[in-house]
Amino acid sequence: MVQMNQGNRPKQPSLSQLRAFAAVAEQLHFRDAAAAIGMSQPALSGAVSALEEALGVQLIERTTRKVLLSPAGERLAVRARAVLEAVGELMEEAEAVRAPFTGVLRLGVIPTVAPYLLPTVLRLVHDRYPDLDLQVHEEQTSSLLEGLAAGRLDLLLLAVPLGMPGVTELPLFEEDFVLVMERSHWLGGRADIPREALRELPLLLLDEGHCLRDQALDICREAGRTEGAPVTTTAAGLSTLVQLVAGGLGVTLLPRTAVTVETARNEALTTGYFADPAPARRVALGIRTGAARHEEFEEFAGALRGAMAKLPVRVATAGRT
Repeated sequence: MVQMNQGNRPKQPSLSQLRAFAAVAEQLHFRDAAAAIGMSQPALSGAVSALEEALGVQLIERTTRKVLLSPAGERLAVRARAVLEAVGELMEEAEAVRAPFTGVLRLGVIPTVAPYLLPTVLRLVHDRYPDLDLQVHEEQTSSLLEGLAAGRLDLLLLAVPLGMPGVTELPLFEEDFVLVMERSHWLGGRADIPREALRELPLLLLDEGHCLRDQALDICREAGRTEGAPVTTTAAGLSTLVQLVAGGLGVTLLPRTAVTVETARNEALTTGYFADPAPARRVALGIRTGAARHEEFEEFAGALRGAMAKLPVRVATAGRT
């Protein structure tokens, strides 16, 4: 009969009782089982008896010559081993949490950042955090934010400010926008282009959904560009956008980190730089506010700032750009 406690509930078996029973079920010998788990034989025998009392079933058939499992013991030994394995996995996972920069880190990155910053990120992870299993997901900002909120992603690398409740931004750097145009363009090679020049230029932008498109439009509005000025939107990525510029369809804005990758191999292109203060974007890590790994992510952001100091950017100090 199952013994009941004051709350009229069966007693809960302890892990030590389960461990003792699992050892006896494997060894079918009390002395050998006790030696296997580092427990005295009387303590092991008492733990198995206490487990039988807690469960209300006989698990072991004791004879003078050998130990046998009862039919109930055969069934419950499988369950006991499964419980002990699950607890072991729980302890391993807790150890991984206590040890920063181990286990899986799911990083979401926007397309206008990924090709230009991932080499730096991957090199840092490889050199400094070899036990970190970094998994990269390239998606647009809205999808990344949904993934962060749902727990599908742990950390985001994207342009800010986001203005999203529940998301904390860890600033990394600020970078200027550069005007990209055909080599024969009258603004080519200049280092003092006024923002007002954007008012009438045939500007090529990314498709809707890209934050870089919205940033470029904001810059144009600040420069006094009217809604009626021509804007052609035909590109899903920066590489295609630059090829359209090389084909004479207009000019575009690139973040400074993308310029070398996207223009270096095309002699038909040239660049121009804006007069100070140049239009710019800010890039940061986004994390869930109150995330359990907040300190780890803060440290990661600091390491990224150091690694990005060699890029054509203005590295942020912790807490502000």
